[in-house]
Amino acid sequence: MDKRLLLSELVPGSIHRAKSAQAHAGGKAAHVAMVLRTLGETPLWIGFTGGEAGEDLLAGLKQLGIRTHACATHQRTRVNMELIEENGRVTEILDAGGAPSPLEAAEFQKSCESAFAQGRDQLTVIFSGSLPQGLAENFYALLIASANSFGCKTFLDTSGEPLRLALAASPHFVKPNRQEAEKLLGCEIADLSAAARAAQKLVTMGAPTAAISMGEQGLLWCAGSGEAVYCAKAQATEVRSTVGCGDATVAAFAYAAGNGFTVEETLTLAAACGAANCAADSPGAARKEDIEYFRKQAQVEVFTRAV
Repeated sequence: MDKRLLLSELVPGSIHRAKSAQAHAGGKAAHVAMVLRTLGETPLWIGFTGGEAGEDLLAGLKQLGIRTHACATHQRTRVNMELIEENGRVTEILDAGGAPSPLEAAEFQKSCESAFAQGRDQLTVIFSGSLPQGLAENFYALLIASANSFGCKTFLDTSGEPLRLALAASPHFVKPNRQEAEKLLGCEIADLSAAARAAQKLVTMGAPTAAISMGEQGLLWCAGSGEAVYCAKAQATEVRSTVGCGDATVAAFAYAAGNGFTVEETLTLAAACGAANCAADSPGAARKEDIEYFRKQAQVEVFTRAV
């Protein structure tokens, strides 16, 4: 669950009275599913749920028209806090969450593989977020290999060692942000040129296509080995929060791949979904009219030509 609190100012060590408080179904996979639903798809969310927060999460997703397959855990679903100050500064406090049992993890894997077998080459599978405590760091890699074996398109948005190991399983697409890419590649990504080189490096590590989000500087996408690197920008005029913008972008890339979009169509939609999320009332709640607005004014250019 995502809980968003609006404060006049966050002063460490002080008592605060929130001006408003909102709770929404959350988590990266939920944000992706929300944007896909807005774009007209009927995604199936598969995830761990536990306790009262887990029940609230499922109820929130169902209210949004998102199909769910819950894998019950004894550990409660975590609740993340987003503290927004009037000056626009955002502080996130992420709940540690609990560790699924080996039996619960096996049930989750079984549920995923059943979906892979049923959907096969018609299915797009998006793996989102950090792994819960206790799961092996190659958990995503195993699931991606399984999905690929059925002909599914696989998209990955994670970080650290799970990202490095999963790249070897050749997900169709990966999208780390700048900090995640820096940690994985062991280099500073200070500008768009460095980001373009990093995206190309990710492709050599196993992902056929890779994007890196650089915030206000833009979104870079390497569309394949030996292909050009493209840059897209769509600037939100009012930024409420950047939480969930990467998830909205991933949803757009997945939607575009499933609908045969061109490079320019893909990038304008991806940039538009990220910008629309910035202006949304909560993460993943990008409005269709905002997506269309930003899509029309998004700019795409060839940043680095194919070599």
